[in-house]
Amino acid sequence: MKYRDNPKFPAGFMWGASSAAWQVEGGVAEGGRTPAIIDINSKTKYPFADNSIASDHYHHVEEDVALMAKAGFSSYRFSLSWSRIIPEEGVVNPEGVAFYNKLIDALVANNITPIVTLYHYDLPVWVDEKYKGWYDRGVIDAFEFYCRTCFREFGDRVKYWLSINEQNMQILYGNWLGLDKGCKDWNKEKWDINHTMNLCHAKAVLACHEMVEGGKIGPVPGYVPFYPDSCRPLDQIAAMDAEELTEKMWDDLYVFGEYNGFIKRYWKENGIEPKILPGDMELIKSAKIDFFAINCYRSNVCKYAPTDASYMDIELNKTGEKGNFKYPIYPGLYEMIPNPFVERTDWDWDIDPVCLRYTMRYVWDHYHLPMMITENGFGAHESIGPDGKIHDEARIKFLNDHIYQLGLAIEDGCDVISFNLWSFTVLLSTGNGMEKRYGLVYVDVTDDQLNNAKSLDELSLKRIPKDSFDWYSKVIATNGACLKGPEGE
Repeated sequence: MKYRDNPKFPAGFMWGASSAAWQVEGGVAEGGRTPAIIDINSKTKYPFADNSIASDHYHHVEEDVALMAKAGFSSYRFSLSWSRIIPEEGVVNPEGVAFYNKLIDALVANNITPIVTLYHYDLPVWVDEKYKGWYDRGVIDAFEFYCRTCFREFGDRVKYWLSINEQNMQILYGNWLGLDKGCKDWNKEKWDINHTMNLCHAKAVLACHEMVEGGKIGPVPGYVPFYPDSCRPLDQIAAMDAEELTEKMWDDLYVFGEYNGFIKRYWKENGIEPKILPGDMELIKSAKIDFFAINCYRSNVCKYAPTDASYMDIELNKTGEKGNFKYPIYPGLYEMIPNPFVERTDWDWDIDPVCLRYTMRYVWDHYHLPMMITENGFGAHESIGPDGKIHDEARIKFLNDHIYQLGLAIEDGCDVISFNLWSFTVLLSTGNGMEKRYGLVYVDVTDDQLNNAKSLDELSLKRIPKDSFDWYSKVIATNGACLKGPEGE
């Protein structure tokens, strides 16, 4: 629907940004932290930097929170490092707890609501070695011990909790993220790993409701909505199948506590039998989530792929040179194709602000639970200009257009409580180090400098607010009233 007036955001709407511990903290061998598997995985991305230093948030906590306060933040979504808090089985690390207490206390002192992710890709190496990653069900008790420790230590001040970041994307891209270690047939065994993660999610939900007074908890699906290429009926079914296999089957389970009919039939068709033990589904069904936290950057387009089509797996653009994304073909299901109606980033991510409105409508229509945006942002090649500043007009336009569409979703009737862009400072990209830069605040360091530095003293790591920092501050101050609608509509 086209509205006569610009959208209005509700009173008390929370504005902020997001990060993840392994991508921003650094200090991987400090304060009692032990290695995580993502540390090892990040070393495979050379010549991009690994996460040993990243943005060095570990040593810049007070400075970073002061900048958040200057921007007017009312929320900050971040993750805890499991191996910083539990460096070995059954051991709680007081230095790790103290670090996060310092961060949380600083946020609360500046009236910034902490929104805390329990798990964001950084499984401890000790867990990985003992339980074969998420494969052995012993990880469930280990994860519950970690969650209960977090709720006990931080639950008096943290009331919004997120269980597992982008579980769906971890299963979809597990071979890229290192979750497939030891698997003989990832396409089949990933569903056992997924089931174990679902049980861990359920344990976290139940423990939060038990231990945190007034606590609310939800999952963090990664959403990339699929549009059908045409009005051809098979293209519409292909888009529905794509959303089932990348998003919807997870969300149905989070809300309804059971695997839906589509995924059960898919498993049967492909000879997949996840190891579901007596009592598992009762546990999952008892874990009632309070809201959805949603990561949404882009959309996709697909069409029907006949059964005799040639299979082609997805190949992400890992260089930042436009045109290197390889569109997948899954015979009998769908084929992804370029969208001629949108521009793309240098990493071939569709720039589609409407996808945020679509996603909110889709999730609200299916589940009628409150939602918050926990990731949405623009990654780009970036450097300091001759005037010592960073003029990121493309990021400002991206954020303006997406947040405007989020406002329209709210006008459509969706219950949205917070927007947290990715990211606050520049931080380590999952596959492209410091080269793919997000963030409102520039961190003065390059991949080469991080790779070659022998100590922190050799690095600047200076924080420089970008033009987008000032722009976003105005958005917050006006509660979104300064946003500009699409031209020509």
